[in-house]
Amino acid sequence: MGLFRLLFWIAIIFAAIWVWRRYISAPKRPSQAQREDEPAPMVRCAHCGVHIPQTQALTQDQRWYCSQKHLEQGPHTGDR
Repeated sequence: MGLFRLLFWIAIIFAAIWVWRRYISAPKRPSQAQREDEPAPMVRCAHCGVHIPQTQALTQDQRWYCSQKHLEQGPHTGDR
């Protein structure tokens, strides 16, 4: 009976340590890698209408453009 109690308490202690380690290692905030997986804000090119990530777009006069060429050509006027 004494050996059974000893094994029981050893099992309880190991289970408590395992639960404690899992609780401590649980992420409390999103890591940088998780934030990189979030979608980037998209903007529409004022010339051709293509949507591109805002970080890759060029801006002028509160308008977004997908390339330097479209920025130089300006917004699309609709007379094509």
